[in-house]
Amino acid sequence: MELSRRDALAALAASSVAVGGGAVLTTDVEEGALDGTPFGGGASSGDDERASGDGEADPLAEDRLATLLAVADVVYPSGVSGVEEFVRTYALGRTADRPEHREGMVDALAALDEHARSWHDAAFRDLDAETRESVLDQMAVDATNPDPEGADPERVRFYVVNELLYALYTSPTGGELVGLENPQGHPGGADSYRRGPRE
Repeated sequence: MELSRRDALAALAASSVAVGGGAVLTTDVEEGALDGTPFGGGASSGDDERASGDGEADPLAEDRLATLLAVADVVYPSGVSGVEEFVRTYALGRTADRPEHREGMVDALAALDEHARSWHDAAFRDLDAETRESVLDQMAVDATNPDPEGADPERVRFYVVNELLYALYTSPTGGELVGLENPQGHPGGADSYRRGPRE
């Protein structure tokens, strides 16, 4: 199944970010306002922050997005395609005009990289899929409660894993993967609730 930018917009429309803004988001995408990288300069004050002050793109921004995509590669079903455009669009929508949320995501991604480097001497995005999964397992991300103010695993769960899973399963395409033909916030009518999951 192929995820699209429209799937990302549908997921954004189901979140609190897009209350009353579905039409605006659609227009923004058509005008290219959701092109770019969600983790550009000014998001974090960490030691590795080197946001460019001369108008050039932050060299770390694409690395952060690559780390987010590397997590998606672990937590998303293998049969899903179009993940990069989907995740980029969703993350841009979630972080637009929300600097605190963007900073939380950046810090959680940095924490994930720090753990990967301490165990495997490489950034999370540079590890193979099996090793990336083992890093998440070693952090016990799947067993911890999401908490934006918590320890590293709790913040990774809140800002990274839960964000990605929410985006996937509130989109029309992602919802079909688990038999949710009519995810919350999407029209469908009573008939959609009487049918079983698609085979």
